[in-house]
Amino acid sequence: MIPRMISTHGPLDIEQPDALLGYLRATGRIGAEETPRLETLAGGVSNRTVFVERASGEAWVMKQALAKLRVQVDWFSSPARIEREALGLTHLADLAPPGTITPLIFLDPEQHVLAMAAVPQPHENWKVMLLRGRVDLDHVAQFGRLLGTIHRDAAGRDDLAQIFADRSYFESLRLEPYYGFAAEQVPEAAPFLHDVIAAHREHLVTLVHGDYSPKNVLVHDDHLILLDHEVIHYGDPAFDLGFAFTHLLSKAHHMPAARSEFRHAAHHFWGVYGLTVGVAPWVADL
Repeated sequence: MIPRMISTHGPLDIEQPDALLGYLRATGRIGAEETPRLETLAGGVSNRTVFVERASGEAWVMKQALAKLRVQVDWFSSPARIEREALGLTHLADLAPPGTITPLIFLDPEQHVLAMAAVPQPHENWKVMLLRGRVDLDHVAQFGRLLGTIHRDAAGRDDLAQIFADRSYFESLRLEPYYGFAAEQVPEAAPFLHDVIAAHREHLVTLVHGDYSPKNVLVHDDHLILLDHEVIHYGDPAFDLGFAFTHLLSKAHHMPAARSEFRHAAHHFWGVYGLTVGVAPWVADL
């Protein structure tokens, strides 16, 4: 069950502190006299994101989906996808290893807003750690095990296939801007890219995160926590694997001095993932 609330207020911009404070008070999420600390978080192109810390110490991250993404080209996606993220938070909490998914606090579909429990401090973004050359194979193993657990335990689940059957957000935020746009810009690659698109549309076997990247992982107390589930759907697990490999291998090209470490990390990720799902591929130094 997703915790819901219905707002009767006009359009809300959660990055406006006074508006957000009034909204939280009026909807009963905080006390009428309560004034939590609010901090706008940078970096997102598809959502407004604000950190909310209450006097009790309870802390949330609030997200509000944008209709037009913050990029140079005109890139649109329905903000109703915030409801998909709430579904993802709810179901991944049961599928993923314990402690790897942040609990959902509430969903307001009218304002395209949700709140989730904030990851405790101190924490670091895993992408930032990797770009600093901190390639920890235990983190890589957790990355493979987390994805493998989701793919394994969701495979063949008719209930999840129905709940996550809508792949429109995956189409508009992944297939079209990544593969479709690239095919338009590089015609010689178009046949291959269109084949990839077709395969992702046809091979529907398990729950797919759709944004499985180090940038969407926080590391707290040496444990990985997965974020950003707005394109989650029932589909082709190869997309998650390719997405993860791309980020690991691109860092090998970006950081020549650490190329061997990232290459080894990619092998290690694949090995742990395979053992988790039961394929048992070659594993490097497990």
